[in-house]
Amino acid sequence: MIEAMSPRLILLAPEMILFVAAVTVAILGLSKNHGIRASLPFITCAALIASIAAVQLTWTNENAQAANLLLPTLGRFVKPLLAGVGVLLVLLSVGSVDRKMEESVARGRMAFDPQRVVRGEFYAFFLLSIMGAMLLCNAQDLIWLFLAIELVSLPTYIMVAIGGSGNRNQEAAVKYFFLGAMSTAVFLYGFALLYGSTGSLQFLEIRSALATQSAGSGIDTLATIGIVLILLGLCFKITAVPMQFYAPDVYEGAPTHVTAFLAFVPKTAGFTAMVLILTCVGWSGHTLIDTDGIRIPYTGLPTPIAAILWMIAILTMTLGNIGALLQSSVKRMLAYSSIAHSGYLILGLIAGATAGIEALFFYLLAYGVMTTASFAVLASIERRGEEINSFSDLAGLRLRHPVMAWMLAISAASLVGMPPFIGFFGKIYLFIAAFEADQFGLVLAAVLNSAISGLYYLKLAIVPLVAPPSARSEEVTSVPSRWPFIAAVVCGVGTIFLSAIAGTLVGAAKSSAQASPIVLTASQAALPTASTH
Repeated sequence: MIEAMSPRLILLAPEMILFVAAVTVAILGLSKNHGIRASLPFITCAALIASIAAVQLTWTNENAQAANLLLPTLGRFVKPLLAGVGVLLVLLSVGSVDRKMEESVARGRMAFDPQRVVRGEFYAFFLLSIMGAMLLCNAQDLIWLFLAIELVSLPTYIMVAIGGSGNRNQEAAVKYFFLGAMSTAVFLYGFALLYGSTGSLQFLEIRSALATQSAGSGIDTLATIGIVLILLGLCFKITAVPMQFYAPDVYEGAPTHVTAFLAFVPKTAGFTAMVLILTCVGWSGHTLIDTDGIRIPYTGLPTPIAAILWMIAILTMTLGNIGALLQSSVKRMLAYSSIAHSGYLILGLIAGATAGIEALFFYLLAYGVMTTASFAVLASIERRGEEINSFSDLAGLRLRHPVMAWMLAISAASLVGMPPFIGFFGKIYLFIAAFEADQFGLVLAAVLNSAISGLYYLKLAIVPLVAPPSARSEEVTSVPSRWPFIAAVVCGVGTIFLSAIAGTLVGAAKSSAQASPIVLTASQAALPTASTH
């Protein structure tokens, strides 16, 4: 038993590192020593970097195959992606968490109170949420998937609540929690229906059962409804229709460093979970192999599931872009932008294996870097000690903070998909994958929506660079910490540098979507509707 479990435990080394680090920063955050408390974000960064190293050392083909994973190579790309962008998100947050309390303690206005400090808790929850997203790569069954998704979500509810103060922040936390609970109920019911149809919770067994149904009379109605409910529940995590309506209020009400986290980590976790679920159903290009070596081609996703994903993609990108056009708040605009990008990403799900999934994961990398750049710029400046939230605050930013103005313009250009930035290559790969899957209408809709997005992204770039300063923007200053500035520069430069190695990154993403063929018995493979070659 121990020997059989050892490969699974070895693959959990990155998560173990993050768990130990989470406990460590939670304890150290209670220290009365300011230097120790100030070191917490850097301890968090060190843990994330160590987890990347652990992935490179432990995630071997032998261990992955021995662990009987549905997608044996998934963690090799997704885990470093989460940890790498996580480092940038940590840098963005330095100086923001507990800032007012630390200033009051430093000036002697109040004594240090461990019951009021939240810095340790924040970084502990930060690490636990990323750990949950990583655990999805090791998921073998629906129970593991559920627990990992909840581990991603539960810390974020608390991060939104403790990350700021005021009525707007508390309203955002309450909305986020209750709507998250509703989405959990939806995909749990979907789990129950999928289990009822297949008789198993194990991914490999579910896939074999659905493959047998597909080779016969087709996937039954109970399984189809279950899968649809799972996808709808996961739409909350990726901010997609019909579960997207919380995003603008939560993104605006949460502190900027928390909003940046919400824009990437839950989205990546949600799409990873969707890839796992849809891999159980089957993709175009996957092959069933019977015991005699006869190959039976899969025809792709069942029509109802493909049609629902198609509608979700269209509605998500369209409503996201229209909503973004109407905003005067930068954070609300970026919230609707996040919704629109989820619509683009769903193209990868519809395109299927392997080109669609590699394009999806590559675009998640691109999106993580370029959206973090935007939030890092917002986190690096303030007006009268408060966060920037209005476009009028950004007017004439080039005159006082030229580097930040250009970083914001670069991130906007990359988000809209202009060459030579990473966003351009991300969209190109998605569009090509969908086009090759004969999704011409979907590609056309995505191209039109990208053109529409240029209107509000142009505003995000033009206002800081061209618009004359306003009375409000004259009061904008840099925050005391330089780390958000550094994060913005790194991300801005990254949008250009990563485009130069786009081919290498796509190759790495391609390897993460490789599923082993399904082996059926001779009687299962010989069902009358199955075609052989």
